[in-house]
Amino acid sequence: MPHSTQLHSEAAVTLAQWHALMLKNDLGGLPALLHPQAVFRSPMAYKPYVGAPMVSLILNTVSKVFIDFAYHRELVSADGLSVVLEFSARVGERELKGIDMIRFDEAGKIIEFEVMIRPMSGLQALGDEMGRRLAPFLAAAKA
Repeated sequence: MPHSTQLHSEAAVTLAQWHALMLKNDLGGLPALLHPQAVFRSPMAYKPYVGAPMVSLILNTVSKVFIDFAYHRELVSADGLSVVLEFSARVGERELKGIDMIRFDEAGKIIEFEVMIRPMSGLQALGDEMGRRLAPFLAAAKA
């Protein structure tokens, strides 16, 4: 018999804070939700981005690129430490759908944030715009 799975209590608090930040479209409070060694897995890049400052930069940027962003469904893992959030948004004229896969530690900090997006045209539009906005930061980080 499948049972309903609930998010770990600390993770649930963090997720509620994440939703509140997204509703305000102001991710100023995001660093407090991230584990210092948080990892971001982009739908465009093979290698993950590591560290809370980089994860915060990427998520702050993408939140400004997306238009009409909305979450639709929420699926919780059996251990209560991961959640999958289905979303839709636009980038320019391109509509896209995607999922945020968020993994939390026992203290409720976000330790992994992975994004998958379809269709390819929406992903390409997002990648182009993110690349344009993040290029100066990524060049500085490599220097």
